[in-house]
Amino acid sequence: MKLSLYIARRFTSSFLLVFFGLFAVLYLIEMVEQIRRFSGAGLSLARTAELALLKVPKSAYRILPMVMILASIALFLALARSSELVVIRAAGRSALRMLVSPLIAAILIGTFAVAALNPIVAGTSKRYDSLSDSYRLGDGNVLSVSREGLWLRQGSEEGQTVIRATRANLDGTTLFDVSFITFGFQTGPIARIDAARAELTPGAWTLTDAKEWRFTPETNPEANSLRHETFRVPSELTADQIRDSFGTPSSIAIWDLPGFISSLERAGFSARKHYVWLHMELALPLLLATMVLVGAGFTMRHARSGRTGLMVLLAIISGFAIFLLRNFAQVLGENGQIPILIAAWSPPVAAALLSLSLILHLEDG
Repeated sequence: MKLSLYIARRFTSSFLLVFFGLFAVLYLIEMVEQIRRFSGAGLSLARTAELALLKVPKSAYRILPMVMILASIALFLALARSSELVVIRAAGRSALRMLVSPLIAAILIGTFAVAALNPIVAGTSKRYDSLSDSYRLGDGNVLSVSREGLWLRQGSEEGQTVIRATRANLDGTTLFDVSFITFGFQTGPIARIDAARAELTPGAWTLTDAKEWRFTPETNPEANSLRHETFRVPSELTADQIRDSFGTPSSIAIWDLPGFISSLERAGFSARKHYVWLHMELALPLLLATMVLVGAGFTMRHARSGRTGLMVLLAIISGFAIFLLRNFAQVLGENGQIPILIAAWSPPVAAALLSLSLILHLEDG
């Protein structure tokens, strides 16, 4: 038990050292990138540092698998150079039994990352997007999905227009049971249009079966309301802008993701991308444990065996290949080329089985 706790503590220390080292490097890189990106916005150094600090958690979270394999390599190289691996084996502890504590530590780290770091990354990503948009564009176009339906906001010469629809087609360019409420810059609501259907065309929304109210102090809006078989509301929105307004699934905390998926489907949108991301996050602890197996398969050997540099290089290349394969499977899953469960779970499961077979081969050999 003491030996297992000792190995787990050494592994956790290696992981934290590698993680915070890479975090510091990523922060410096993000600082340079934010200075370049907002060079014409006149931001102070403090605001630039704030943007970099909000952006770097997302980058650090994405490279957790690579951090894990580097921590695994560092652990087993340190144990080999201090001859602790020889002592552990001489005490009758097999390679697989010695790997139990690092694997449990990796799974616990992955569980903590999904449960706690994921919401933190989602919050910082949202805050970063909000600040960067305000620094670059000011008030822009916004889309959100709630239990009440689909909500859009667009700017115009008259003011801001809020759009609410009960449901929409898959790309958000056709809205059903829709209301347009226009707010003046200083005067509050100035007009409302209800329509059975609104379709986004170049330069405008084309409304079908619409009713228009104009709000003025001297008149009764209902008495002066107008009916239109078709009506055009100017808009600078495009289909790409509406899709981009959803943001990425990584900007939604995993605890809120199931509810968001339900709201998205009720609004008529496809939630496949969010389903894939949800299962990818659930599979993260297994992926991190797999990275430990990969690192052990190449570096859990005596230092005098030679070719240490080559083994470290092969371990890093293997981990990077698994990382790329996982991202490729994610793209295929989002595009509907392969089932969601296969996209999320097959890369870490396959890599774990291959790594385990390598360790068993070396142990028996």
